[in-house]
Amino acid sequence: MKDLKELVRPNIWSLKPYSSARDEYKGFEASVFLDANESPFNNPNNRYPDPLQIDLKKMISPIKGVPADNIFLGNGSDEAIDIIYRIFCTPSVDNVVAIEPTYGMYKVCADVNDVEYRKVLLDDSFQFSADRLLEACDEKTKVIFLCSPNNPTGNDLDAKEIKKLIETFQGIVIVDEAYSDFSSSESLLKKLDNYPNLIVLQTFSKAWGSAAIRLGMAFASAEIISIFSKVKYPYNINRLTQKEAREILSRNSDVESWVKTIIEERSVLIDKFSKLDCCIKVYPTDANFFLAKVSNATKIYSYLVNNGIIVRNRNNITLCNDCLRVTIGSRQENDALIESLSKYK
Repeated sequence: MKDLKELVRPNIWSLKPYSSARDEYKGFEASVFLDANESPFNNPNNRYPDPLQIDLKKMISPIKGVPADNIFLGNGSDEAIDIIYRIFCTPSVDNVVAIEPTYGMYKVCADVNDVEYRKVLLDDSFQFSADRLLEACDEKTKVIFLCSPNNPTGNDLDAKEIKKLIETFQGIVIVDEAYSDFSSSESLLKKLDNYPNLIVLQTFSKAWGSAAIRLGMAFASAEIISIFSKVKYPYNINRLTQKEAREILSRNSDVESWVKTIIEERSVLIDKFSKLDCCIKVYPTDANFFLAKVSNATKIYSYLVNNGIIVRNRNNITLCNDCLRVTIGSRQENDALIESLSKYK
């Protein structure tokens, strides 16, 4: 890759971060806090949370096998995605390249940050070619986005092509692994030391069953993470979120059981769904959802809504004509879906 200083926006490289009250005395124990203009009442919510989430990162580190210095925590993965644009992409000058179809927030953040977003279509098997992505790049391409397992297609991207892309591209490669817990493929977290231009995104929203607390993770070199930390807002992760995250991390065995159950239910639901009269095809999936081509996605979606069942209509997404995206729910929820669709005419 290029030298990191060449990739980072000059104003961000030279940025002096905001110094919070909690940063200035770290390393010392204190019992009287008269530094941050906080109220002395309504403990503990009267105090600002740890701006660097040190204790939480220490809990995540052994579970993910990544040093705490290589972890950034954001208000959902969307904060990390937005910060990537703000660190590397000069508005109206630089561009990013991404597969299509994929997670929609990559383009939304590009539009918000006034950065050109270049799409490269997947093939009929929803796979990508590293060479085709590289062909879409020029000297102003700072970042390439991949999502594996991909959303909305559900499948793992080809590991050899991912490796080729990371090793060839001179900029930053993002691999969003939001759904990796449901896949048998190996996470790229173990490759961080080999690839200084790699950023891996994960989340508490899926396997960890904690979408409501809005906590995303970014893993990268300590140098990249240090830049994330100086660009983020000082107290981006509130105390309640940190508390809930520590609690769910202490229940790692429960999470493993949930993942196992979802994978089992995935097989059962796909088998039943594929036998429905309205189903044309169910695409292979490595996520906690599947994409299915049906006879009339918009009509079936409306039918399900009227029956109190919500799936995602992906009919307007590139390469997903007449497709529904179905999340794997509980056995009761899955059975309700199949029962309702068995009556559809």
